[in-house]
Amino acid sequence: MPTARFGLAADIIRNKIYVVGGSAGLGDYLSTLEAYDPATGTWATMAPMPTPREGLAVGVINNILYAVGGRDSAGDALNTIEAYDAATNTWSTKASMPTARFDLAVRVVNGVLYAIGGMATIPLNTVEAYDPATNSWRQRATMPSGGRFGLAATERYGIIYAIGGYDQSGVLNRVEAYNPAQNKWIAKPSMTYPAAWLAATIFKGTIFAVGGWNGGIVNTVQAYDPKSNAWTTKPSMPTAREELTARVINGALYAIGGYAGGDGALNTVEAFYSK
Repeated sequence: MPTARFGLAADIIRNKIYVVGGSAGLGDYLSTLEAYDPATGTWATMAPMPTPREGLAVGVINNILYAVGGRDSAGDALNTIEAYDAATNTWSTKASMPTARFDLAVRVVNGVLYAIGGMATIPLNTVEAYDPATNSWRQRATMPSGGRFGLAATERYGIIYAIGGYDQSGVLNRVEAYNPAQNKWIAKPSMTYPAAWLAATIFKGTIFAVGGWNGGIVNTVQAYDPKSNAWTTKPSMPTAREELTARVINGALYAIGGYAGGDGALNTVEAFYSK
């Protein structure tokens, strides 16, 4: 990746991974947007996001990328939502999220974006849903186990899984599943190892929880199979990293950027393949 950074976010538009925001170091928060084409193995720099920030989250609806929340260089939580149109390489501002927060998780189900957890002045269990058709937000059922930030989330068959994170008790292995159609949460088996500031994605029908922090920065990869309702351990990443992002495209899971400790903002990209 051209720009080393952590606290970044990414999603896929038309078979390219778009990576946005993050931090290059203490207080150096970025508006950078870079697109990776796995077909050519090349990166391109796109129009920068209007608001530099780290600890944001993103989701794509109808080929529009929505950048949600985060914090600015003063450390203040943001409720900003900005939308990127890859067809025109332009950004626009949308209705602000009701609750300002960073280190949140975002996932999209049926054309609606769900913003989950995060940090304001305390860890949040707040869930708010954004509908781009009406450019409006509404409150949804809160996470029942309490607030957390530095969590990851992914979606499978219309169910959102909120994974790991950090609360006032420490690092979590907690997993909860949210059904937007019923507006209900249920508990799922905990991860084998707790992790915060990790990434999560679906790879070949299985939920992968990648990297993060657990008293130290880890390269651990854990996988949850909803059919067996159990977690297993997968081959570790070559590079231990937290505050990374991960996405699956063209049969590979990509772990992108993150933090390696010290001054270690990463620009490395590592890919996992499996038969």
